[in-house]
Amino acid sequence: MKTSADIRTDFLEFFRSKGHAVVPSAPLVPGNDPSLLFTNAGMVQFKDVFLGGEKRSYKRAASSQRCLRAGGKHNDLDSVGYTARHHTFFEMLGNFSFGDYFKKDAIAYAWELLTAVWKIPADKLLVTIYHSDDEAFDIWHKDIGLPAERIIRIGDNKGAPYASDNFWQMADTGPCGPCSEIFYDHGEGIPGGPPGSPDEDGDRFIEIWNNVFMQFDRQPDGTLVPLPAPCVDTGMGLERISAVLQHVHSNYEIDLFQALIKAASELTGTADLENKSLRVIADHIRACSFLIVDGVLPSNEGRGYVLRRIIRRALRHGWMLGVRGGFFHKMVKPLVQLMGEAYPELAAKQDLVAQALKAEEERFAETLDQGMKIFDEVAKRSQGSIPGADAFRLYDTYGFPVDLTADIARERGLTVDMAGFESAMEQQRERAREASKFASAGVLPSELVAKLHPTQFLGYESLEADGCKVMALMRDGVVVDRVEAGQQAVVVLDKTPFYAESGGQVGDQGVLLDAKHDRFQVLDTQKLSAAFHGHVGSVLSGAIAVGDLISARVDGERRQATILNHSATHLLHAALREVLGEHVTQKGSLVAPDRLRFDFAHFQPITAEQLAQIEDRVNQQIRANAEAEVHHMGMQEALDFGAMALFGEKYGEHVRVLKMGDFSVELCGGTHVHRAGDIGLFKILSEGGISAGVRRIEAVTGQGALEHVASLESRVGDLARLTGSSNADLVDKIKQILDRQKKLEKELEAIKAKLAAGAAGDLASTAQDIGGIRVVAAKLEGADPKSLRDSVDVLKQKLGDAVIVLAAGKDGKASLVAGVSGAALGKLKAGELVGKVAARIGGKGGGRPDMAQGGGDDSPELLQALSEVPDWVSSALN
Repeated sequence: MKTSADIRTDFLEFFRSKGHAVVPSAPLVPGNDPSLLFTNAGMVQFKDVFLGGEKRSYKRAASSQRCLRAGGKHNDLDSVGYTARHHTFFEMLGNFSFGDYFKKDAIAYAWELLTAVWKIPADKLLVTIYHSDDEAFDIWHKDIGLPAERIIRIGDNKGAPYASDNFWQMADTGPCGPCSEIFYDHGEGIPGGPPGSPDEDGDRFIEIWNNVFMQFDRQPDGTLVPLPAPCVDTGMGLERISAVLQHVHSNYEIDLFQALIKAASELTGTADLENKSLRVIADHIRACSFLIVDGVLPSNEGRGYVLRRIIRRALRHGWMLGVRGGFFHKMVKPLVQLMGEAYPELAAKQDLVAQALKAEEERFAETLDQGMKIFDEVAKRSQGSIPGADAFRLYDTYGFPVDLTADIARERGLTVDMAGFESAMEQQRERAREASKFASAGVLPSELVAKLHPTQFLGYESLEADGCKVMALMRDGVVVDRVEAGQQAVVVLDKTPFYAESGGQVGDQGVLLDAKHDRFQVLDTQKLSAAFHGHVGSVLSGAIAVGDLISARVDGERRQATILNHSATHLLHAALREVLGEHVTQKGSLVAPDRLRFDFAHFQPITAEQLAQIEDRVNQQIRANAEAEVHHMGMQEALDFGAMALFGEKYGEHVRVLKMGDFSVELCGGTHVHRAGDIGLFKILSEGGISAGVRRIEAVTGQGALEHVASLESRVGDLARLTGSSNADLVDKIKQILDRQKKLEKELEAIKAKLAAGAAGDLASTAQDIGGIRVVAAKLEGADPKSLRDSVDVLKQKLGDAVIVLAAGKDGKASLVAGVSGAALGKLKAGELVGKVAARIGGKGGGRPDMAQGGGDDSPELLQALSEVPDWVSSALN
């Protein structure tokens, strides 16, 4: 039997033999693509190639792409574990042609691999085509020899022209074309009909491969214009084809999943290997592990929130199996054994993945038991549906994603009032939309991209350029021919010295000028459609039109300050790995003129000593003044050279490597210093955690660092003057002041204790006798909570069988302390008593039966409430 690993290798080697470049899988986080939450298909890494914005050295490629469908538009999470073929994570085998071969070769390759290499009987296969694609029909029927009855034409079945299961398009406009899907017939014993039939959703006929033929450019008016260089994009799920070749019906029966299910059964003590919870755990460990490998960590927003949802769903299924301790992170080891050879990055980050999952397990364990109790209470009183307000409470208070609540509800035959939940979430959702990281800031229309040459970046060598041609202009997202004074716009040039925001480095600012001295102020520079620099700003005078030749001038001082901070982040990254460990990886950065911000994976606070070491190591490298060498090489060559690739960045087959001495080697397209010494000085401003497993350092360099040091010196001088000491003696002087303060505080506490004892003695004489219980309720002016507690203790000793309620006020707020002692303990509770008083003044309180505290507003109602204490005691005793 062929293993899943064998099948992956077969596919890649087959297409290598057909002249395809075998390309590594791109990360699950798409590089510089704001339109996608996750990589969900094999073509994602080639998107810019298909759009014409990027050129590769090859015209045909093949890959096994790791994909995720658990968030956004493509979300299969709810179905995972309950169907035979839904997964969060899956591998997409694909072959691609960029203006090289087309339908005839693509179909022939697919047929040869399936029937000649993998020996799938031809009579077990059938295909679909777009209803008007006679060319594809003839290839399948005449060239391949497939009977006409096994070629099914699928029309526009989605309610609009070209809206069909067999017509693919990248977006509303742009590249599109018909596709031909290949189906495998699992046999008459499985319910379901062929594609296009009323019962096509059954499990008998399963799509295993889709061949997309991009041959048109869809215009805004809906018309289809033939592409000058038609392309091919195919996709075949490794899990599905493995099920076919291993002669099983469900993807969960293939070797890879069976091994993971067995590991999950051992960790959870579950003997029944058909248990759906084991399927969920086996599926989710792949998704979670590869997300962490690709730089995502659990959080409450964006991609990190999706990861947290998947982890918690797996943990909840473990909980259903009776597991109460950590188990999920232990699934990483068997996963690495199964997939580490195909994906070395998984093996390299095994410890980081396990550590991140373990931390999340510990975090969720604190709330899962309590959350399930709340769910059980809600479920008991619900009438078929969990109220939206309760679903929100589970989310907001106990960390239950609403899909987890829906998942549990479904298993109990309940639904969730999603409308009510969304209403409760409205404010949070609005903030999330405003702060969304996935909203596209600027995208050139695909028809314009196809006509333009990518912007040539000149900014590595110069901050000025003349003769730059205006290729396009946009206002409010609409392409225009001309912009005039006072108007805001985006200017796209054929060449520019302006750096477009990327890799954490902010975009350049400056001016654009033409021969008539018309001026355009550039406030930011952004990448549009990956290959074009968009100069964002406004026209200060005159006008700019498409076709104009202009001069571009970058703000050199601002760029230089940014450069110092960017190069310093590389040294900081290396220093962090040296001091804290190789598990440290970048999770994000901001490189601006005034400061740098660096986020990185680390699971515990950094000590002051470690922070000092990190800063010292960076400054050592600055003083060593190594040359900042720039190398251009192939991606694999760069990795072999020792370069680190950064989280969230997209790299082509040829990359730029920055090397500073033997200390730092990273892939980076940003602008940098000539020598490390140019940075001058590096000073850390702050360090702290920003989410589970992610910490942040903010720092300054160059002039900013000097100004920071000068500010510190000024403040030290101010402190020295205030304490009457010199700068050199300041620490000793402050120690003396603190020692004296502690001594005075002890003396003050002693005085307060004496006063409390005295006050308690006076109050004892005012005690009322109610049924043999001595009752005191009073407000003590000037007392603090500790004095109140001391006074209550003294009164309890003096009075024996007693109930005491004391209060004090300060700055409009009241403190309450209640005590119960002796025979009164069996009849009254201090917590209930203090709660009654606190409720009257808009507060709350609680504690032990013998001692409790509370608080509220220092209002006139306080004295009234205290006067009623004897009546409450009397009622309780009777």
